Amino acid sequence: MRDKYEALRQEFSDTSRVVIFEDGYGVSRSSDYILYSVEAEAIDKVVAEYGRATKKHSIVGGQTSCKAPEVAAFERHLPSDVEIVSCHSLHGPNVDSKDQPLVIIKHRASQESYDLVRNVLSCFKSKLVPLSAEEHDRITADTQAVTHAAFLSMGTAWRSNNQFPWELTRYVGGIENVKCNITLRIYSNKWHVYAGLAILNPSAKKQIRQYAESVTDLYKLMLGGHKRELEERIKNAGAFVFNAAGREGEPLLLSDEVLDRFSLGKVPKERTPNNHLSLLAMVDCWWKLQIVPYDHMICSTPLFRLWLGVTEYLFRKPALLDEVINIAIEDNTFRSDDLEFTFAARGWSDCVSFGDFSSYRDRFEQIQSYFAPRFPEATRVGNEMIRVLLDKTQGKTE
Repeated sequence: MRDKYEALRQEFSDTSRVVIFEDGYGVSRSSDYILYSVEAEAIDKVVAEYGRATKKHSIVGGQTSCKAPEVAAFERHLPSDVEIVSCHSLHGPNVDSKDQPLVIIKHRASQESYDLVRNVLSCFKSKLVPLSAEEHDRITADTQAVTHAAFLSMGTAWRSNNQFPWELTRYVGGIENVKCNITLRIYSNKWHVYAGLAILNPSAKKQIRQYAESVTDLYKLMLGGHKRELEERIKNAGAFVFNAAGREGEPLLLSDEVLDRFSLGKVPKERTPNNHLSLLAMVDCWWKLQIVPYDHMICSTPLFRLWLGVTEYLFRKPALLDEVINIAIEDNTFRSDDLEFTFAARGWSDCVSFGDFSSYRDRFEQIQSYFAPRFPEATRVGNEMIRVLLDKTQGKTE
């Protein structure tokens, strides 16, 4: 950014090993290793501007969350004598990078250049996961796109009902703590972090659309009182996701003690039963798409592990799952919330399908401003919740 050139030049004037260039041309002409850390939506424009100045035989990579447009931009605009090794840290800025998955992609490079990049990235102390660009996009769609859509939809529904959920006893304690904390964590970030992955990832649109369809189908069964059909569909989905993964006898990722510890509101003495439409629809979506989420644990983000943990908590407790199914048919407490959630899931799916970044940003930032006063507390509680989760699941991601 040229408007910061003079300020940065003055700041580093006494540091002989740091040279501030006025623009990307100087960086490209002189660097042996260049990492493009820009929004996925802008990657083609930025590489088109500076790529032609890339130093001969240098190594270029990117940190975007969607590799299809990134790789296409590199192939289109970089000289043929430039090598390409990309990467992507699968966690947010507030999470310690140690032992977190860091994808590394040897797209067009010698082994020597690939090893050099590995050595550079080793300072993060992350777990390096070698993948192709196509594998990266498919796995991130499986583990992130639908997860984000679920929480974006929850925030939209609460905003539509003019609710701060942590102020309502029915949204405090247990599974509800995870819903509230992760929703606020997502909305406290920049909109483009999620928009690029959802709109530009070839696999993501299909998965987000299926989630919206799962939400709608299950809600219709609840409204119609079709208990047998609802129970059969939910338990078939659960059997595919959890039984097929061989999880019987394995300890749960999350316990009651962990779930109850991290609350933004006062935990009530008695829990209000919830039909957990968002969780039921997630497992139904995985089933319909034939995705076994445990297959991607090595590339999972902390948020995905939390989301998988609460779905597992629900589906691997038969008495709790039966209670949820009964509540879905017989109790109307959450019916208006579920209606708004269904509208929200379909709305986010439509926004992604249309590929409309402007609409995505407007929707995101309107809801972001509504919840903004609680972001600092939610970030603090969420960071601690993630730290505890990582401590408990570290050995399960191998």
